[in-house]
Amino acid sequence: MSNQEHAPEELICDEAPATGIEVLSPRDVPLGGPRALQVRRTLPQKQRSLIGAWCFLDHYGPEPVNGAGAMDVPPHPHTGLQTVSWLFEGEIEHADSVGSHILVRPGQVNLMTAGQGIQHLEVSTAATSVLHGVQLWVALPDTDRHTAPFFEHDTPAAVQVGDARLQVFVGSLLGSTSTVRAFTPLLGAEVVLDPGVVLDLDVDPAFEHGVLVDRGSLAVAGTDTPTGHLAYVPPGAGTLGLAAGAGGARVLVLGGPPFGEQIVMWWNFVGRTHEEVVAYREAWQAQVADRTDGRFGVTAGDLAWIPAPPLPNARLRTRG
Repeated sequence: MSNQEHAPEELICDEAPATGIEVLSPRDVPLGGPRALQVRRTLPQKQRSLIGAWCFLDHYGPEPVNGAGAMDVPPHPHTGLQTVSWLFEGEIEHADSVGSHILVRPGQVNLMTAGQGIQHLEVSTAATSVLHGVQLWVALPDTDRHTAPFFEHDTPAAVQVGDARLQVFVGSLLGSTSTVRAFTPLLGAEVVLDPGVVLDLDVDPAFEHGVLVDRGSLAVAGTDTPTGHLAYVPPGAGTLGLAAGAGGARVLVLGGPPFGEQIVMWWNFVGRTHEEVVAYREAWQAQVADRTDGRFGVTAGDLAWIPAPPLPNARLRTRG
């Protein structure tokens, strides 16, 4: 998915050490024009830009698709990151410049590694009446951020844990391991809890964690977290306590060790310097002008490519 803000902020991803649980509120962002899909963005924020290598989290729906509320994201570029698509309802068509063309449905994960550069599109299908899911980005470490782009698709097994069910779509949890590739230690899982269930997850104490509440009411390590909000839990604990309210809950659990690298996120690019991001933008704009092959490749189809917005009237700064 593209960040389609008309004037995307330069994001200085500088983390302040956390000493306790933080509950992060979402902000509403339209993906495109006035009838576009509205998303709730909980990462990045001024007070917290990353959780592990997770650097972007858009949460959308349930949204009826009836002329409005559809996902319609034409070809656009990415560098230096992985995109992770996970659906609760609906169906999305994905196509990219490495030749992938696939549908993603609830319970399936699409992971696209942009590496040195890729182009892709995502649109909800005609079969979709309600759209509901998340789009996540993962920052690639410096050692791997120029890797050749590739795409993976997986249907992780659903596992029953007492009165809870989980699917691990990135990394490992409670003996379940995803088949998709991560370049840093990472965790991404959907957990569904029955009403009143208390679940203590055994987790890596070196990880920081984020828990996004998709539906229902939840306490994360004793801290109430409203629907649509993201609870941040700092490293140090070997268990992560989830307590569902009377209506049960569905959550995403994200985690990883603190990323520990300096990055700049601007529009759909993750880089390390001002000059890198400027070069990425120039390379994309050159391709848009002539619809030619280049750094980002070409996605099959006739949809118009999304041009990059203007850069800020200042030098982009690196983290820290």
